This record gives sequence, C-alpha cells and structure tokens, in this order.
Amino acid sequence: MKILLLEDDKTLHNSLKAYLEMEAFEVESAFDAHEAYELTYESTFDLYIFDVNLFGDENGFDVLKALRDSGDRTPSIYITALTDIDSMTEGFNAGADDYIKKPFDPEELVLRIKSRYLVDNLLHYKDIDYDPITKEIKKAGEYVALSKIMASLFHLFMVNKNRVVDTNLLLDELVSANTNALRVNITKLKSKLNLDIKNIRGMGYMLEEL
Repeated sequence: MKILLLEDDKTLHNSLKAYLEMEAFEVESAFDAHEAYELTYESTFDLYIFDVNLFGDENGFDVLKALRDSGDRTPSIYITALTDIDSMTEGFNAGADDYIKKPFDPEELVLRIKSRYLVDNLLHYKDIDYDPITKEIKKAGEYVALSKIMASLFHLFMVNKNRVVDTNLLLDELVSANTNALRVNITKLKSKLNLDIKNIRGMGYMLEEL
C-alpha cells in the first residue's frame, strides 16, 4: 500500500513514517499543501493521511477538498488534535473517511489501515501465511504456535521481509536484551519455520525471500 503522509511537524512526521515503513507500507512525505499537490499530480496513492493544521494558507481540510473537487477519491484519514463536532463535520464534508485524534499510538493507526483499507491482510513467505493483525501463523495450512518472544521476532521479520531489521529493534523484544539470547531465538525460529534469516554484520538481520 502506497501512502501520502501530510504532516508539518517533522518529529512526528519522521517517527510516523518510520513506523509505517516498518509495517511494510510505502510512504511519500509532504510537509505542506504545495508538496501534497505536487505528489498527487506525479503519483497515485492508495491512502492519504493528512494533518489538519498546517503552516501556510491551506490546511488539511482545504487540500482534501481540492483533491475531491478534482475527482480524486483516494481513501483518507485525518490526524488532528481538533475533536469538536464542527471540526469533525468540516473534515467529513471535505471528503475524509476517518479521523484519528492526537495524541495516538501509531499501532492504532496501523490497525485501522489494515482492517479498513487492505482487502488481503495476509503476508506470505514460502508455505507460510501470516496475519499481522491477529498474529495467526499458518504453515502449509496448519496453525503454528510460537513463544511470545519468537512471535514478536517473527512479526518484525515478516513485515520487513527482504529488509534489514536493526539488531537493537530485535533486542527490544527480549526479556533479557543480549545478543546471545537473540541468536538462540533466531536459530530456533529458523529451524521451526524453515526461514532464511541472514545476519548482516554490524547492522542486523534480514528475512530473505529467495
């Protein structure tokens, strides 16, 4: 899924973009209305995520209304601190499909995206089918149970398939964050599910789809 993220708070923007990319979404960045218009002229997106309050003459409501008036029907979510009924009404009248109120947990946003806008939530690897929302794993059609730690590591590898997952990110999933324990769990995971996980020296690990 290709997402256009319009948010002028650079700290929030960058952290949200990183989280969405970690969940295997492709994200293009816009920090003002002009950049958003330019990107929509150049590319087609599957989803818009727009902040409401922006620097400049146009806010998120204006941008979406202009796109809707041009015939653009791309699904859209507003992220905003505005929670009054008048603001929400204005947003939906501009063409929004959903609202999420600041502050919010990025995981909540991802769950909404996957449950509402993805037809097929499943991720696939060899004979494995994985649902990143329910965390259900099927191998050759049979359900597979993993320990909590191994399940967390597996999730990170699947949503970042063919990309390096930073060692520190993987260590965060362990009760005792040490590299020996990480190697043991990855070895068990590789054996149990026949995964091609490669150690990228000095960077992390990568689940390769050969």
